[in-house]
Amino acid sequence: MSDVSPRPEPFAPHTDPAVLEDLRTRLRATRWPDAPEDAGWSLGTDIGYLRELIAHWADGFDWPAQEAALARLPRFRVPLGGLGIHFVHARAVAPTEPVLPLVLSHGWPDSFWRYTKVIPLLTDPGAHGADPADAFDVVVPDVPGFGYSDRPTGPPLDSIAVAGLWAQLMGVLGYERFGAAGGDIGSHVSRYLALDHPDRVVAVHRMDGGLPVLTGDPADLTPGERAWMEGVGAWSATEGAYAAMHRTKPQTAAVGLTDSPAGLAAWIVEKLRAWSDCDGDVERAFTKDEILTNVTLYWLTGTIGSSMRMYNANAAIPPEQLARRVEVPSGFSLFRGDVVRPPRAWLERTTNAVRVTEPPRGGHFAPFEEPELYAEELREFFRPFRAAAAAATETATG
Repeated sequence: MSDVSPRPEPFAPHTDPAVLEDLRTRLRATRWPDAPEDAGWSLGTDIGYLRELIAHWADGFDWPAQEAALARLPRFRVPLGGLGIHFVHARAVAPTEPVLPLVLSHGWPDSFWRYTKVIPLLTDPGAHGADPADAFDVVVPDVPGFGYSDRPTGPPLDSIAVAGLWAQLMGVLGYERFGAAGGDIGSHVSRYLALDHPDRVVAVHRMDGGLPVLTGDPADLTPGERAWMEGVGAWSATEGAYAAMHRTKPQTAAVGLTDSPAGLAAWIVEKLRAWSDCDGDVERAFTKDEILTNVTLYWLTGTIGSSMRMYNANAAIPPEQLARRVEVPSGFSLFRGDVVRPPRAWLERTTNAVRVTEPPRGGHFAPFEEPELYAEELREFFRPFRAAAAAATETATG
């Protein structure tokens, strides 16, 4: 076996104009479904709004400009576990103190896109009105099957396996100890980083507590915990059809969503609206160009099917794994507009929760919706843990 560490290589994709022309042709040829009058968003994506979005995608959206903007981020690919992993690696700018490395994990339906606005706020806080001592080295990988990372050709990877890859990645980048943060699937990945690599993760920050898994006596739950679990069940009954499809028969939906860009946009934009803090108006949280950048990444990489398959993999994680308690210091930012927000009692039951906040704005995609607020949440939470990471770095390099 070779002892040579894999080498990250710079990565800057350039889309073939013929691929974009094919996309525009498909968009202009969309076969539209009927919809009841005044249905709005009550039955799913509002067809009237989707028509506007698709028209802009076909004739107004400038993907080369968006691709050039994304290329300004320091992006790389590296082979890990037989897969090419795409990631952003942005180093702190002119730090005044030892820098804390931080790996940020995204969820669905997004990619490294989720963190594109917040990266400069974390690497160069002094330029954004914050304390330069709070600078991070930021690593934002695309989960395999998402974005520009390879799609697994065999069984999809679950959150435990992805956490193992991120631990390898941070080692390749020279980080012995680091912080971890994420939301949605990224919250699960961050959790397993803390569970399986507690000697390396100084602290973990999450935007949610995951869906509840109770292995003990329900009588031990607080009234708030019981109410929350009932609320999760009600939410799943009215809003969880997408997840049931992803868990069980993702390939069926993948056929249509991979073939039809309008269908892909409908599948994604409905979640951007429902899970963001936008009071029903998706463009209070995202511009059309921002929405379409996210959707176009899925279209060009052909990853909607592989991203959905991760739900199937995570559904097979054994209950004993889901029941493990996180002992690494944990922080939670439960943004106002997010879904199924857990009570503090549950977080303290399942983790070593040292900080729980409820920011007044933002939703499921808070790093994109409210990047300044999210950056401040991370700075505040990780500040007490910087010394531990710095001491480990000095020991490793000294």
